[in-house]
Amino acid sequence: MNLEHKFCTIGTDVTVTDGTTISGYASLFGAADQGGDTVQRGAYGASLAKGRGVKMLWQHDPTQPIGVWDEVREDDKGLWVKGRLLTDVAKGREAASLIAARAIDGLSIGYRTVKASKDPNGGRLLAELELWEVSLVTFPMLPDARVGAKGDDPAATAMREMAAAFEGARQVMARD
Repeated sequence: MNLEHKFCTIGTDVTVTDGTTISGYASLFGAADQGGDTVQRGAYGASLAKGRGVKMLWQHDPTQPIGVWDEVREDDKGLWVKGRLLTDVAKGREAASLIAARAIDGLSIGYRTVKASKDPNGGRLLAELELWEVSLVTFPMLPDARVGAKGDDPAATAMREMAAAFEGARQVMARD
């Protein structure tokens, strides 16, 4: 089975407390990502109703779980998650350190598209998704949600924007 990934940067809506607890939005409804996809309200409902645990991975690597999502739910804004980095796991400790240092600040979902349609701009409207995992990542696609660890730094914002530009360029080059 091929999983797709949708990246969401962690922002003021996502917080890190005690160095290990993460909470906030992994996906925002109605916001087009850099690939032109827009998740519609209710897209995760059927998947979440099945009660299958959503995994917390490092960079979408299924061999590197780094924590657990204790709560995953939809609300009017998007897909909200709350979980714990496991510092007994080496990658969990690394992730906590990298978040604290603001070296990483992205979330990305791993999913399978169940139902989608084209929007007028050529992107996809994602109506139903089967959610498998939410990862901490270096380069997210949706710039409107980031890990909010200790205030916003203008230099960090500039670096995130530059990283987003590089990711966009990488995607364009991959299509050619």
